[in-house]
Amino acid sequence: MRVVESPPSCLLCWHCAGPSRRRFVGLLAGAAVGAPALAQDGVRPDVGRTSQFAKLVPAEQVEAAAAQQYQQMLREAAQQKALGPAEHPQVVRLRAIAQRIIPFAPAWSTRAAQWKWEVNLIGSRELNAFCMPGGKIAFYYGILKQLRLSDDEVATIMGHEMAHALREHARERMGKTAATRIGAGLLSALLGLGDAGNALLDMGGQLLTLKFSREDESEADIVGMELAARAGYDPHAGVSLWNKMIEANKNAPPQFMSTHPSGPTRIADIQAKLPKVLPLYAKAERPGRFYGPPAEDKKTG
Repeated sequence: MRVVESPPSCLLCWHCAGPSRRRFVGLLAGAAVGAPALAQDGVRPDVGRTSQFAKLVPAEQVEAAAAQQYQQMLREAAQQKALGPAEHPQVVRLRAIAQRIIPFAPAWSTRAAQWKWEVNLIGSRELNAFCMPGGKIAFYYGILKQLRLSDDEVATIMGHEMAHALREHARERMGKTAATRIGAGLLSALLGLGDAGNALLDMGGQLLTLKFSREDESEADIVGMELAARAGYDPHAGVSLWNKMIEANKNAPPQFMSTHPSGPTRIADIQAKLPKVLPLYAKAERPGRFYGPPAEDKKTG
């Protein structure tokens, strides 16, 4: 399996290398459309309403732009032979974890029940992962291998990234950009056509480079913890994960850290929420199989 030395052109492009040149697009069938409404337990009381700025940008257009960029990213990775095939062990692993978490997503966003979820792995040494609007998930191979992530830690990252999409953080950032560029007097035009609509389409090109606020990151942390816990993954993994990220950050700051601020304060915040999610984990059905990180390279000579 070949790992690309540098990621594709987009800031957050990442996939796992595989011997096949064919593109793998993993459509995960049916996130539970009939999923029960989320009870007022867990971290729900600690999460506010969706920002009014998000409502300035049509969700359908944001998701369409994300799907287009995601497919372009996959094509670029496939051209570099850096796209993980369906049979790759880590692709199988990521999809299995996603399939356990996705049924709990519609409780946080009704749109998620209709999303065409995709999970891909890109062969890059970058320590990174993301979930774009519309449920487009990707992991860099580097974050799985270098940090030796457990399934619980992978679920923590995946839940965190899914939370960004479910809480519409990208749509909110785009709405704020629209308010700044277009001006309050033209915001209503975002729902129609014309110059404002063209500006929105231009902003769609920023989905791979959007950076979230610390408030967004904190919200994604706790919502992601809950998603993982309900899916049967140990929420304590958030602490071990960020300790690993801090250790990895000592020599060269990975891309993941530039958009996901970490440190003792963040770990303390995660620990403070554990009492709210541990009861959910205690009641959750455990995964029938645990996969583990990529195999260590065999030494030769």
